[in-house]
Amino acid sequence: MHSDTPFRIGTRGSPLALAQAEETRARLVAAFPDLGADGAIDIVVIKTTGDKVLDKALADVGGKGLFTKEIDDAMLSGAIDIAVHSMKDVPTWLPEGIVLPCMLEREDTRDVFISTKAADLDDLPPGAVVGSASLRRQAQILARRPDLKVVTFRGNVQTRLKKLAAGEVDATLLALAGLKRMNMAHVATKVLDWDAMTPAVGQGAIGITCRGEDRRALAALDALNHPDTFLCVSAERAFLAELDGSCRTPIAARATLKDGALDLHALIARVDGSEVHRQRGESPAALDDALALGRALGQSLLARASVGFFDGVA
Repeated sequence: MHSDTPFRIGTRGSPLALAQAEETRARLVAAFPDLGADGAIDIVVIKTTGDKVLDKALADVGGKGLFTKEIDDAMLSGAIDIAVHSMKDVPTWLPEGIVLPCMLEREDTRDVFISTKAADLDDLPPGAVVGSASLRRQAQILARRPDLKVVTFRGNVQTRLKKLAAGEVDATLLALAGLKRMNMAHVATKVLDWDAMTPAVGQGAIGITCRGEDRRALAALDALNHPDTFLCVSAERAFLAELDGSCRTPIAARATLKDGALDLHALIARVDGSEVHRQRGESPAALDDALALGRALGQSLLARASVGFFDGVA
């Protein structure tokens, strides 16, 4: 893997994004020791539109691509070699010329409830305010507790925790995976089980993209890829693609592997939580079968949705 040119890793600049980039660097050095030399790997911080616009819901300003567009542009221009993303932020379709050949081993996919006023979502008093930027979380919260008020809550993990401590909201939900990667799991009031809060597609997984013709990057990422994570997340993304999912659509999914089979739980909901549909399916643990299962669950849930189900959110 030796080269006179530094291997450049593109990333957002949040503490979580930098932790994920550092994890990628460490894995590259472990796989290719010559990359451990000073200057062999550069981490290039790129500010995305999603990092700049913090006063609006993602759905109102363009959705998931807000966290990837500037990074994709840097890659296509040759300014970076690979890009490290939280998979739940990666759009369903990638720009032409960019591929996603690698996912690192997945962390815990569950969400956590955080509050200084209640031990669980069910313990919040009627009318309590929950902060969340996620329509997926909003829909599931309101389906369970329609008496609560959910408000848009943007910013990185540290910003959201400061807002919570300042009393701007009574509670918030975050992904356990991100907290673990920053050694902050202790801030969770309660870890929510999957039945209480189905996770986002790709939650807990780190994905790494590169240019499709970049042989050096492709060889490096092939050594880092975790096949089981790639299989599970690919099934979830096939489900998302079938629904044409975006940040404007409350969609959730969780794929797991057990005894040679892939088990996929899927959910769609109205934003106000008034209608929620769930479905589960199994397939052999092979990529083509997993993709077919994801598409099938997407088609099935679309057929079950009432007229106007996605109106105003799709």
